[in-house]
Amino acid sequence: MRLAALQQKNGLILHDADSLSDACASHQLSSPTHPLSTALFEAAYWRTRHLVVGEAPGRGSSLFLQARDDEQWVLRPYQRGGLIAKLSQQRYVWLGVERTRAFREVRLTAALYEQGLPVPRPVACCVTRFGLTYEAALLTVRIPGARALASLLTNGEADEALLKRVGAMIKRFHQAGLDHVDLNARNILVDETGKPWLIDLDRCRLRPPGKWQASNLQRLERSVVKFAPSQVENLMAPLYAGYADAV
Repeated sequence: MRLAALQQKNGLILHDADSLSDACASHQLSSPTHPLSTALFEAAYWRTRHLVVGEAPGRGSSLFLQARDDEQWVLRPYQRGGLIAKLSQQRYVWLGVERTRAFREVRLTAALYEQGLPVPRPVACCVTRFGLTYEAALLTVRIPGARALASLLTNGEADEALLKRVGAMIKRFHQAGLDHVDLNARNILVDETGKPWLIDLDRCRLRPPGKWQASNLQRLERSVVKFAPSQVENLMAPLYAGYADAV
């Protein structure tokens, strides 16, 4: 798949348009009277068809969807946090479609995916404008059997070899120029084979090398403290070793 596969239509941007169309047809969501639309990004649409198979913890309340017999998707609405969420939890200021958080994230995720970096394959995103504000949601392919590093840390299941792989993975992203502004143990997933993946690229960007790389690692270390406070040094040492040794 190439970046040329990105197709923009109205308030949607599709990464794998053919795949999305096939999935819609299999669920009878695409027809002359009901074409591909923003409804795909609404939880109610999937719930009424009994295709919601799970829900991720967190502010955004991401849903796991049975998009195909052999593939699940993650539907993630964009949600605000902090004090500003009291004013509006889902609305963002409209500055043009190309500056929306959803379009920026799906383009960045697609670019990294095309480089062979371990990010979930993006399916599509949707932006709905309401005058001076907008709401947005993102669809990505769910990584089968993946668990958050946070869960593995809490349960004492993160061994030295895994942490070295995590460090090496982060180094690969840094070499590609990715500044992950929310690098924490919840945004690192580990699949059934022990391969680490990086998720949630909202507000992230590509940058030249700089102090931000060390800041990313420091942020991750603060996250590790929350989930395994008594083991931080033992856990971070192999992670830093994997980061340093990565080519």
